[in-house]
Amino acid sequence: MNYDLRVAIPKDKTAIECLIEKSARDLSREYYTDSQIEAAIAFVFGVDSDLIADKTYFVVEADGELVGCGGWSQRKTLFGGDRYSNRESGLLNPKTDAAKIRAFFVHPQWARQGIGRILLNKCIQEAQLQGFQWLELMATLPGVKLYRAMGFEEKEKVKYQVAGIDIDFVPMSKSLI
Repeated sequence: MNYDLRVAIPKDKTAIECLIEKSARDLSREYYTDSQIEAAIAFVFGVDSDLIADKTYFVVEADGELVGCGGWSQRKTLFGGDRYSNRESGLLNPKTDAAKIRAFFVHPQWARQGIGRILLNKCIQEAQLQGFQWLELMATLPGVKLYRAMGFEEKEKVKYQVAGIDIDFVPMSKSLI
């Protein structure tokens, strides 16, 4: 299958939101409860307009259909879309800070077909071109396997409380040097 990888643009927002919701609901079932998934969708997951404006968010299309999205950031926010209240948009220093891998989601019908790897390789390449020597991310439990396979190292699980509901995430990092 041939995939088209491109930079996300503002008019992609609605399609990205739909993809995020479908991915989170279908691919997270064996890791999270329904209430955890819905809280994450309502308050954490979602489009990050800064990533689109910075041209560091990418989409993958197959036959004109959006099947994956993900990006990297040179901003301090580690995770969360526009509606996540705990955001910090200041810029990072590539010499001392880690670039952030952000908001990876794949359509369930296209899962485990290399789309996440395509996106992650593009993000790694772009972060390196900007001089970053280190990457970090906050993985959802379904994403840990991909990131581990791509050389990211796990730290201990952390819990974030969202709308009174605890949700487990896994901090991960990778050296680029």
